[in-house]
Amino acid sequence: MRTLDITELLLRSVSRLLVAALALTLFASWIPPAASAGAVALPSLAPMIKVASPAVVNIATRGVLTERVQHTNPLLQDPFFRRFFNVPNEPTVRHRKFQSAGSGVIVDARKGYIVTNRHVIENASEITVTLLDNRRVTASVVGSDEGTDIAVLRVQEPHLTEMPLGDSAHLEVGDWVVAIGNPFGLQHTVTVGIVSALGRTGINPRGYEDFIQTDASINPGNSGGALVNVEGELIGINSAILSSENGGNIGIGFAIPVNMVKAVMQQLITYGAVKRGALGIKLGDLTVERAESLGLVNSRGVLVDEVARGSPAERAGIKPGDIVVSINGMALESAAQLRNAVALLRVGQTVELRVWHKGVIRPVAVSIT
Repeated sequence: MRTLDITELLLRSVSRLLVAALALTLFASWIPPAASAGAVALPSLAPMIKVASPAVVNIATRGVLTERVQHTNPLLQDPFFRRFFNVPNEPTVRHRKFQSAGSGVIVDARKGYIVTNRHVIENASEITVTLLDNRRVTASVVGSDEGTDIAVLRVQEPHLTEMPLGDSAHLEVGDWVVAIGNPFGLQHTVTVGIVSALGRTGINPRGYEDFIQTDASINPGNSGGALVNVEGELIGINSAILSSENGGNIGIGFAIPVNMVKAVMQQLITYGAVKRGALGIKLGDLTVERAESLGLVNSRGVLVDEVARGSPAERAGIKPGDIVVSINGMALESAAQLRNAVALLRVGQTVELRVWHKGVIRPVAVSIT
């Protein structure tokens, strides 16, 4: 009887050892490769960032703002008291010194060209650029464009590093992006996110909009900085954010697509300003109801509301009620899209439109004037 008990105990011990060995085998197979000795490390953005970061600069500005200040004293707002005390009717003019900071991207190392936002250098009388290696140099303004909020600066400094320009037309929602800039004065800060949306409008209704939306953290001071793809190419210039009450980031930032930046930059360098062309048409978005009334299968395209007399569009035979389907092979879905495309073309260029007219789509060549 005692021998039987010992045998039973031995069997139980062996079974426990087998279960433990099996558990260890399963656990070892679950451990990620990077956790084991000699395994390949997980991918890192560090090599790309080391190459891209020297092309991003800090921009510090100083200047004087001239402001018109209305009379705040209620008595001085009364016409009788103003005449009695000989107070002028015109608002008081006040001069106020200011300083601000932003970011910029070196796009031509040989010639010293730097792209940034116009609002970063607006009204500045002194612009100082600080490089990654802490070199400081004074910059001059080559030109700026209010419509797109783009400005080009120039510095005379050797041994600069430029950032290669990508192609924002190939961006897709979900692509990884990296924002590099100087938020809140913290130099060369890197944040990572994805492309959240493309073609955003309504951020600056008075300008030309085609924003890239990203959840990469962008804060005050990032303006003019780089939005970079995983290849280290510039695909946008960080420009605006939707912020909380205290001005902080809430995960929604906007960047100007690099293809728009390229077009504006070339004109600023050549002319010092952007010479925008026009077709001579008033545009409207094509609604679903309007498309159905015209017998169209879908509502893609831009509706021509009016055609100016003697305009390039009239000479090309475009009529009110026509629908512009594409421009230079690019399909159109909104009036803002066509407006942006025309605004970035140079005067004298000829564009190829595809226009729907009474059930027939035909190609139309129009010269920009």
